[in-house]
Amino acid sequence: MNIADLSRGELTNRLKGPGLRWRSGPFSIHLKNSINQFTDYLTLIYGGHPVIEEPWKDIADFHIQLTTNSNYRRFWRPQVFFQLDGVKHLAPFPRDHAPPMFEWGWNFSIAGRANHFLILHNAVIAKGDRAMLLPGIPGSGKSTLCAAMALKGWRLLSDEFALLQPESGLVFPTARPVALKNQSIEIIRDFSKDALLGPDFSKTRKGTVAHMRPPDASIKLMEQPARPTWVVSPSYQEGQSAILEQIPKEHAFLLVAANAFNYETLGDNAFKAVARVVRESTIFNFRYSNLEEAVATLEMMTQNDEAQQKP
Repeated sequence: MNIADLSRGELTNRLKGPGLRWRSGPFSIHLKNSINQFTDYLTLIYGGHPVIEEPWKDIADFHIQLTTNSNYRRFWRPQVFFQLDGVKHLAPFPRDHAPPMFEWGWNFSIAGRANHFLILHNAVIAKGDRAMLLPGIPGSGKSTLCAAMALKGWRLLSDEFALLQPESGLVFPTARPVALKNQSIEIIRDFSKDALLGPDFSKTRKGTVAHMRPPDASIKLMEQPARPTWVVSPSYQEGQSAILEQIPKEHAFLLVAANAFNYETLGDNAFKAVARVVRESTIFNFRYSNLEEAVATLEMMTQNDEAQQKP
């Protein structure tokens, strides 16, 4: 059973009562929520994720709760609070911004708790079992490019984290929504009629944000890891034709390692994991402005690469 298979009443009762449990890639989440408007967002954006009906067989990695004010503030500028294991984290948001609060709070939880992975601040897409990592600073266009590639048939692993397992060198999916900001929202709506976006949330600390539901095909394969094969560092530049520039491997280590949340925590294992990515991947800087051209350029690059690999 998936989340969308639950009636609104059943979903609301679970969220307000024992909580709802579902899987997202390697993680099991247990969520309680007392904010009615959040229920519709959960059904729309996470509707394809499988519900855990027998929680005693699957210990939750994250126990999350969204709560609102119990005092006079519930009538005057009510707020939403994020709790992890019963402890409040992050500054409160306006109550009608519960969805971005949930998404950013879950990002916070993964970044702080999932130390069995090397956590890279990258978007990740895959073709079959070959992954492309998209590192980039805010404003680089990595989320927009990630969403466009997913809408063109690539598998969405994550918009936010590359979860790299040091032992195997594989990156694991979560198949969570793509967080789009400001002008990227309309760009993706215009890019494909298949883009299913939730509501816009204005005046957040990142401007206006909206979340794109992960494609059903990506959700179905969210337990299938992929091997890093390409690292593409995108940079959106207005008026720029799409240009891929290969980076020598001796210059690429810092590009990958600098995006790790927990490099120091993992120490030698992190060094070996990054070295393996650099050794086994082709690494590029990528400048672009037109999204259709950018997608076509990356498609051509990967097709040529695959053709060269064939005996």
